[in-house]
Amino acid sequence: MKPRVLVIARPQARPSRIRAHGLALLVLASALFLMQAVVLYARSAPESFADLVAKVSPAVVNITTTTTIATDVVPRGVAPDGSPFGQLFRDFLDPQGRPIARRATALGSGFIISPDGYIVTNNHVIEKADAIRIEFFNGGTAEARIVGTDKKTDIALLKVDSKDPLPFVNFGDSDLSRVGDWVLAVGNPLGQGFSVSAGIISARNRALRGTYDDYLQTDAAINRGNSGGPLFNMDGDVIGVNTAILSPNGGGSIGIGFSMSSAVVSRVVDQLRQYGETRRGWLGVHIQNLSQDVADALNLDSKDGAMVTSVPDGPAKKAGLKQGDVIITFDGKHVTDTRELVRIVAESEIGKAVDVVIYRDGSARTLKVVLGRRELAEKQAETPVSTPPTPPQKKEMLGLKLQGLGTDLRAQMGLGKNATGVVVLSVDEMSQAYEKGLRAGDIIVEAGQQKVASVAQLTSRLNSARSAGRKSILLLVQRAGEPRFVALSLGG
Repeated sequence: MKPRVLVIARPQARPSRIRAHGLALLVLASALFLMQAVVLYARSAPESFADLVAKVSPAVVNITTTTTIATDVVPRGVAPDGSPFGQLFRDFLDPQGRPIARRATALGSGFIISPDGYIVTNNHVIEKADAIRIEFFNGGTAEARIVGTDKKTDIALLKVDSKDPLPFVNFGDSDLSRVGDWVLAVGNPLGQGFSVSAGIISARNRALRGTYDDYLQTDAAINRGNSGGPLFNMDGDVIGVNTAILSPNGGGSIGIGFSMSSAVVSRVVDQLRQYGETRRGWLGVHIQNLSQDVADALNLDSKDGAMVTSVPDGPAKKAGLKQGDVIITFDGKHVTDTRELVRIVAESEIGKAVDVVIYRDGSARTLKVVLGRRELAEKQAETPVSTPPTPPQKKEMLGLKLQGLGTDLRAQMGLGKNATGVVVLSVDEMSQAYEKGLRAGDIIVEAGQQKVASVAQLTSRLNSARSAGRKSILLLVQRAGEPRFVALSLGG
């Protein structure tokens, strides 16, 4: 059977219009083809990583460190005459019975970031090293010296001298990387020499232990010896420094590795290169995240922000920030949580006057704060602020058995003589207070954002909150000297 032909009649067009329409259709078809090609390229796996490996490998280095350690002193004569252990003890002691110094070596990776020989690696790779030897991709070696280190991000900057310009790689923008993007890890795993592994970004913005953590999680195989090596994107830019692996049984890689993002590393490296140390901004507050019940207690529409739990002497106190304030924006940047605020402040210029928008007493207000330097502040001891003591009282409320601080109780808890507040003696395990994490030994120092120095004052704050029609009250609780806010329902 012949195929049916459907003929559609249409108005006759002029030749010029036909040519114009044809050109427009051709352009549209080309654009659609290019868009489809881009999408297919972005979604498909590379046919080979060989060209990328050849491009970046010359800038990756192996690092060998040597450290002098002394064996423990072993008393002479601990092994009986003729004992097979006698020679073992003699091997660890010199003829005078003193411990013998021994050399320990460790391996890691790094990468060159400038033709004049600056090298980035992990701090734990070179920490306490007496000597650092760099092995280049071409087999050459050189001794490196430490320019600066930052334990908080586990980053170190080294320098080698070279007569000729060295191959190097550049930092990319890790903030542009997406989960699912291809990445390449290059390094010296298990001391086997240069090795390459490929994978994808499995997750972003991971926090492990540090204050400034911003890790990229990847399934590109990372093993011992890869530490300090680079994680590349498909453009050959460094978007992370391979730092840690998840290994529950203490073994090798299980496909979960972590690389400190270049957004953090590049700033640290710039400061180490310029000053030999880090110089982070300092606001001078202790903060916590807002839970939904705390936000409700403050009549906030969102739990975005960072709540101030204490204000020691420093820039924030001079600017007028108070305990219980909620920081909403910092220097024009919206604050979603404490982790983001810490990063924004740290990346800000020391001595800069910034606008800080806070929420206090039901409304927003703006304060101007001149930032200090965190490294200097960390060296200074904080002086605790206290109020006169009050006689002890006992009472049960909200599932809590409470007592005011007295001389005996202060001594038992190891508190200063001027410490005030209401001590939690016990918590009903069926109460909301227990669910919210309150435990015996906690000290309630504020209720409804007002200080409480006795059980009577706490009772008064609760009654005032109920009279005002509030469904919950915000408590400031200290545990082992660390403050945090907890919102409890006034119903029980």
